[in-house]
Amino acid sequence: MPLLAIENKIHHVRDTTYAEDASRVRTGTAPGAMASLRNLAIGALRLANQTNIAAGLRHHTRDANRSLITLGIM
Repeated sequence: MPLLAIENKIHHVRDTTYAEDASRVRTGTAPGAMASLRNLAIGALRLANQTNIAAGLRHHTRDANRSLITLGIM
């Protein structure tokens, strides 16, 4: 898959799921840090075989332990 297609796929998921383009985080290193955290969450869900990132986020939001289990911490 070409690099541009990967970037477009990641950006599309971040924008539609997190409304990243509407984010008010705009100064210093915060935008880069938030993008990295969003990429981490998306990557972890994809490694856990989640096909619908938004549904995976909702599922993991309901119970804090689910995220830890998915990451192999618990």
